[in-house]
Amino acid sequence: MASRFLNPAPGPPAAATAKTAAASGNPGPAVVLPTSAAEVQTAVRIAAELGLTVVPRGAGTGLSGGATARQDQVVISTEKLTAIIEVSPLDEVAVVEPGVINADLNKHLEPFGLFYAPDPASYDISSIGGNIATNAGGLRCAKYGVTRESILSLDVVLPDGSLISVGHRAIKGVTGLDLTSLFVGSEGILGIVTKATLRLRPIPVARKTVSAFFNSTAEGTDGLAAITLSPVRPAAIEFFDTPSLTNIDAHSGTSLRERGAALILIEIDGYGIGDQAADLATALSAVGGRVTVESDDDGVRLWELRRSGRGLPQDKWYIGEDIAVPKSQLPKVYAAFPALEARFGVDISAVSHAGDGNLHPLITKDKTPDDGANPPASLLEAATELVKVALSLGGTVTGEHGVGTIKREWAALELSERSREVQHAIKAAIDPQLTLNPGKAI
Repeated sequence: MASRFLNPAPGPPAAATAKTAAASGNPGPAVVLPTSAAEVQTAVRIAAELGLTVVPRGAGTGLSGGATARQDQVVISTEKLTAIIEVSPLDEVAVVEPGVINADLNKHLEPFGLFYAPDPASYDISSIGGNIATNAGGLRCAKYGVTRESILSLDVVLPDGSLISVGHRAIKGVTGLDLTSLFVGSEGILGIVTKATLRLRPIPVARKTVSAFFNSTAEGTDGLAAITLSPVRPAAIEFFDTPSLTNIDAHSGTSLRERGAALILIEIDGYGIGDQAADLATALSAVGGRVTVESDDDGVRLWELRRSGRGLPQDKWYIGEDIAVPKSQLPKVYAAFPALEARFGVDISAVSHAGDGNLHPLITKDKTPDDGANPPASLLEAATELVKVALSLGGTVTGEHGVGTIKREWAALELSERSREVQHAIKAAIDPQLTLNPGKAI
């Protein structure tokens, strides 16, 4: 087996190395880097036989602790499973291994006139397998949906080391239960994906960036409703409140706040791009927006600022969040921030995938000499109350990052006891020894 260990040693397999390392007090865990599905199967079987638990890992870009491992566990990384096995323009599918990087796949697809629509903000470093494990979202979800909508079939290694195929290469297929959707978003607790058949889309004939600045966060949220009520269906709709624009300017040396106190950043694509832009301008101007159809270069720069322009405060405690609500409820979430700020002594801002109601709040609190090494309880309390606000509006504790380890208590606020029992029953049926990623997701 092509493997590499944090403590390389000849002879024993990875799982045995992990067990020895744990017993001796040496740093762990052991890391296995298979180069084929068969090697994934072997690694899982050995771990199960030795009673060791396995943490599947992709590119490691997750934000909820889903791929963290203890010293006595075995990490099975899919980073060497990087083959693009097939591209079929007539079927509009690609068959890939899980270690393929999202951005690399789309570069490969360009000569075929096709693209893979899901585009998480980390698309240039995140892997398809990790995207599948978390049902990753991204900017274009407004039009093209999350990862689940682009997955047709999967090859999955189960906790006993067996390999199964689920789903269909055809667009339609309803034979049996929808196990594909069960594995998508399961965060590695049910199986390890070794191959995926992805649904592709034609590259749009045109793409254009439209910006709309407003005088306040509240006015900006009115603009979101205006987009929904217009005849245009943008590929991406991103919303920045006032403190988020201030943050980007401070971190990136830009001057967005000079253009307004809130920003809706929009990507439109397809035919009739001029008509789409005109309709959007009419709708947004009617509610106070100052609309610009950006040049190609300026559009690229604005989208880059969306993906990586915000800075994390080094002199404050902070929590980054990932909640989602029905998009009609976005104004109420933003309107709730001032009361939470006053109650807990925090500052709250949020950039949103506004086209599907997914917010990424940043909650910060000043550090004091009395804090010590741990953040004050009020910071987590503020985050919990914000989660409760989302739930009260019909929302969810995680829109795209997953539950992992850090959101299990919040997930219990959302899911009924019976629902949790059903999910644990599914886990027990597939993984009775609790071999794969125990303590995560559910």
